Amino acid sequence: MRLLKIAIYTFVLAVTSQLLCAQIKILYGPYLQNVKDTEATIVWESDKPSVGWVELAPNDGSHFYSEERAKVFDTTNGVKNTSLLHAVKVKNLAPGTAYRYRIYSQEVLSHEGISVIYGKVAASDVYNKKPLVFTTCDPNKNETSFLMVNDIHGRENVITKLLNAANYKDKDLILFNGDMVSVFKDRETIFDGFMKESIDLFAAEKPMYYARGNHETRGEFATSFQNYFSPKEPFLYYIFRQGPVCFILLDTGEDKPDSDIEYSNITDYDGYRTDQVEWMKELHKNEDFKQAKFRVVIAHMPPLNSPGIWHGQKEVLNKFVPILNEIGVDLMLCGHLHRNVYEESSSKIQFPVLVNSNNSVVSVKAEGDKMNLEVIDLDGKVIIKKSYSTK
Repeated sequence: MRLLKIAIYTFVLAVTSQLLCAQIKILYGPYLQNVKDTEATIVWESDKPSVGWVELAPNDGSHFYSEERAKVFDTTNGVKNTSLLHAVKVKNLAPGTAYRYRIYSQEVLSHEGISVIYGKVAASDVYNKKPLVFTTCDPNKNETSFLMVNDIHGRENVITKLLNAANYKDKDLILFNGDMVSVFKDRETIFDGFMKESIDLFAAEKPMYYARGNHETRGEFATSFQNYFSPKEPFLYYIFRQGPVCFILLDTGEDKPDSDIEYSNITDYDGYRTDQVEWMKELHKNEDFKQAKFRVVIAHMPPLNSPGIWHGQKEVLNKFVPILNEIGVDLMLCGHLHRNVYEESSSKIQFPVLVNSNNSVVSVKAEGDKMNLEVIDLDGKVIIKKSYSTK
């Protein structure tokens, strides 16, 4: 019996030792969020509870190991977060400047009172591979180009095919305009549905911006959306500027009334859309908005003025459109309908509205006083082509 106890103890000790020594891994990421002219947010997920940080270096040709690099930690109110998911905002950057970066996660084995025991470290590779690089936005740039996809609903390889058809490598940034999955039920839904593909393709080095769709509001994980996307922003609606274009990202919420049986009395999207109207009323004071040659709205649900539209679209039409008319925007890009629609400006909606289908990509280039738009399908065929001018 004594030998059996010793054998069991030895086995348990060996297993425990293996678990303690197991290497922490970075599961997903990093990927970029909310890149602006002087700041950027970097997000990634590890497989063990850990503290996380980013090392930043200028893209000046020096080796990453040539000197100690600045560290920016994942913190909340001055305390390093112990988490699987990490989000770090790096600030005080220079506009239009390339930066190299490296991410770290150090496992936290235990935290009792004032005693913290740390484990091993995982980091992105800067020795065997070139360090990851991103470039900040530049409001003074004369031109910019971008792509928009939407309504992917977790379909595998659709993002890759669409972005390749539109030569994504030559573009400054990528926009996701909602319904990238059908239900936000867990973290695997995010990465298996579209983010792992996006990270592998571009999102670690090319800026990605995300306007939430109505399907991202559904599921038990929906309230965690902002932990992964725009995690350091006050709201899911915001603006940023790249070159001659000011982008206004709006959150159109759900498409049915808040009282609908599907929402179980847990939503107030009518009030949320009203809050956005109040925010938009102040945009005329924003320098990026005032100085931009083109103002482009990114919003999932379109405000088409037609019979049979649902409650959410009516809200966009009756609440968002009047203030957008008043402050003056040049183009609205939407999704939601799973078909291509283009409506020129009218007396009620005083700007063009493009609805992109779930099987096409919007490609836009703005340079100087002109902005050219193409809608490209999965086969690489241009199906809509439009031009805009400030003159």
